[in-house]
Amino acid sequence: MRIISGRYKGKRLSLPKNFKARPTTDFAKENLFNALGNYVEWESVESALDLFGGTGSISLELVSRGCRKVFCVEKDFQNYNFIEKNKQELEAKELTVFKMDVFRFLLFCKDKFDFIFADPPYDLKFLADVPKQVIEKKLLADGGVFVMEHSKDYDFSNLSLFKEKRVYGSVNFSIFVK
Repeated sequence: MRIISGRYKGKRLSLPKNFKARPTTDFAKENLFNALGNYVEWESVESALDLFGGTGSISLELVSRGCRKVFCVEKDFQNYNFIEKNKQELEAKELTVFKMDVFRFLLFCKDKFDFIFADPPYDLKFLADVPKQVIEKKLLADGGVFVMEHSKDYDFSNLSLFKEKRVYGSVNFSIFVK
């Protein structure tokens, strides 16, 4: 697992052997960020949100690419500690990590974000509720982009703000633009 671009480009994040999270593959992440170049000017992103942070790979990629403030939400203790450890090692002061349930975070969040990424566990019971909540709570700033990673079993094309779906191997990304 590595950071693709920016100030930490090429930095490898080594996962412990017993790590539970399923990281987005480098192949899928690189292709996604290439596609997002059509929608997002990373250095102009004031605030970004990474839901279900997992390994923190996306959060650190966002910091590396120049996002000014990145918020990561991860409830698993092991995952949270892994993200915090990498944040400290890289001196990623732009990153704030919340150890809490994503749905609880969404319940209380009143901020707007230029970019939101969500990569819930594919077997999450309420996975389909994630994009609905992000859209209904109006968490995207004007011109903001929301990316939802999911398995092929989901189709979010009927939701408002849906722009396109990208598939890289077994990884599916639904992209929403406000």
